[in-house]
Amino acid sequence: MRAWSLAHLTVLDLPPPEVIETAHQAGYTHAGLRLLPAAPGGVAYDLMTNKPLLRETRARLAATGIAVFDLEIIRLGPGFTLDPVLSVLDTGALLDARAVLVAGDDPDFARLTANYAAFCTAAAARGLTADIEFMPWTEVPDIASAQRLVAAAGTPANAGILVDALHYARSPGGPEAVAALPGSWLHYAQLCDAPAAIPPTRDELISDARTNRLAPGEGGIDLAGLLRALPPGLPLSIEIPNHQRARARGPRGWAADCLRAAQQVVAAAGVSS
Repeated sequence: MRAWSLAHLTVLDLPPPEVIETAHQAGYTHAGLRLLPAAPGGVAYDLMTNKPLLRETRARLAATGIAVFDLEIIRLGPGFTLDPVLSVLDTGALLDARAVLVAGDDPDFARLTANYAAFCTAAAARGLTADIEFMPWTEVPDIASAQRLVAAAGTPANAGILVDALHYARSPGGPEAVAALPGSWLHYAQLCDAPAAIPPTRDELISDARTNRLAPGEGGIDLAGLLRALPPGLPLSIEIPNHQRARARGPRGWAADCLRAAQQVVAAAGVSS
């Protein structure tokens, strides 16, 4: 049976215990947690040092049966060093998480590759995959760049490429590029929808990605083509931040709406659910 994970970005205002509870009430099997901000000053929940919050999160996991899927976000920039993020990996091990989302922000490809390989090694020691998410505004802007990075890192067993439907639709590649990836590199994917028109500026791309996505089936992304290109039964993280609609529906209502829409799209695509 496919794993369905509630991405923290979908309900980012909620602290981790409430994300877990919301995922449970809305019908998910897993949830993702944001432990580090996506940008300076961004929202994140420091379970590494906030021990009462960590205890409450673990208690809620035990009570609901929800499991943690991914942790985010590790940014591999020019100044990246491994030691400061080891506590994130240690926390992931405590939570029995499965994956860590990684962004590539370093224009020096050799240094980016070395840091990614080192991060993979550290994550593997804690039972975590290290999944590069290509995003058009980063130094890993498309699927070909992500493939090059993973290959250059020596393809450690836990290395992976995270295909986010939004970034997939707004960068070169298409379903053929996804289908050509080794299945062992795909540990999960992120599902959402968006208008077919691509925003013309970097700022608009980022704003749409973080605040204004659509539920699957509401936009112009060829989600059926993407789903058919992914390995059967691949876990899906439902990442659909939409500030206006989340406020109107409330976290539980919006999370449930998103899951229901995603499952309908998967069923319509004729792939296993």
